Amino acid sequence: MRRRNSSSDPGAGALSLAAALLLLLAPLPGCGAPDTPLFDPDSAFVRLEEQVAIGPRHPGSAGHRLVQRYLVDRLRSYGANVSLQPFDAVTSGGDTLRLINIIANFNPDSQRRVMLGAHYDTRPVADRDPDPAARSTPIPGANDGASGVAVLLEIARLLGIRAPRIGVDIVLFDGEDSGDTEAIGDWCLGSAYFARNLKGYRPFAAIVIDMIGDRDLEIPMEGYSRAAAPRLLDELYDIAAELGYAQFLRGRGPTMVDDHLPLIQAGLSAVDLIDFDYPWWHTLEDTPDKCSPRSLEAVGRVLDAYIRRR
Repeated sequence: MRRRNSSSDPGAGALSLAAALLLLLAPLPGCGAPDTPLFDPDSAFVRLEEQVAIGPRHPGSAGHRLVQRYLVDRLRSYGANVSLQPFDAVTSGGDTLRLINIIANFNPDSQRRVMLGAHYDTRPVADRDPDPAARSTPIPGANDGASGVAVLLEIARLLGIRAPRIGVDIVLFDGEDSGDTEAIGDWCLGSAYFARNLKGYRPFAAIVIDMIGDRDLEIPMEGYSRAAAPRLLDELYDIAAELGYAQFLRGRGPTMVDDHLPLIQAGLSAVDLIDFDYPWWHTLEDTPDKCSPRSLEAVGRVLDAYIRRR
């Protein structure tokens, strides 16, 4: 957080001894208290690179199984209570996808809870690649998949160091990105299944992040989010402004079919933080060099501040 320094009047005399001592004892600008760990953008970026190094992570692939084990191991190492939500989804083309949502709970006894979500699967085809010969190849998914998960893994690390006062549930959705462009029901399969099986789970806020690693990050206010949860969206953007993260733009953004939409349809106060203006979307060029630790930091520190202020 940026500290505001006040200039002194030369004619007002020297600072009192008490005031001088307070200045000496105050934390340096940008530093947290000793017991307040900060979101580490470099650590988050390593988590992004580790996911991409596994390879394509679309349902049915070897990378899909490997990334599931990687995520469960990471979350458990941070002290989370981890559970799996397996399910089968039949696409409009008749294919059966075997999917697993990964759910990590912190402070499970708290009745007051917030949900953070991102999808961990990647697109099985590079259908937007400029090279027609490459369009049947799975994408690396550095921004579209790994970036949101990387931020939530770093948030989980912080929660493991210093438990939140409220309950926090990190939900990593499967099957978000395997859809056919002509069949809207083939998208967001994990969040749709999660939303159909809430079983009384009612977090006071649900925040989904997607494609937030772009090195030229700009996050406008997504359309469904503005309509469904304007107060939650405003609070997140207020925190971003207070912390000096200009990547959060208050202008009206596009309306997106993303993992927040099934949550909204289930009656949750849900928003989506997403930068859809990404030239390498659904191409083989969605690689870590198109992403930035600074972008992960902007989103991660806003989410962390939101949690800590509850």
